[in-house]
Amino acid sequence: MNEFSKPIPVADADSATYWEGCREGRLLIQRCSECETLRFPPNRICAACHSDKVKWVEASGKGRVYSWIVVNHPVPREVYGDDVPYAVALIELEEGVRMVSNVIGCDPHAIAADMSVEVVFESGGEGVVLPKFQPMAG
Repeated sequence: MNEFSKPIPVADADSATYWEGCREGRLLIQRCSECETLRFPPNRICAACHSDKVKWVEASGKGRVYSWIVVNHPVPREVYGDDVPYAVALIELEEGVRMVSNVIGCDPHAIAADMSVEVVFESGGEGVVLPKFQPMAG
């Protein structure tokens, strides 16, 4: 472990409920109360109908790898050097929204498009819990 700490997400008024869900082991996304459109990341206004009425729903936590990169040359090296290689992926959830996360629990070079994944929650330090994805068993 190195002496440098990694950046930690900071909850704001739009994302506080999302981060609280992660601490509880639940992956929450927003649903517009007017047009029912699901969305991520959290936002005050629905992009489809511009309503500010929102409710939170729990996502299945299951999805597929839509796109990804494997980081072999970390920047900054002092912070991420112990983690390489690692994968940063765009995950398309079963609910249709996409989120950026890490794929863990496998060789990052073995990740493939449409690979089935499921969410797992890891401590990010300082009370923050991060949703990450691992290959689905079976």
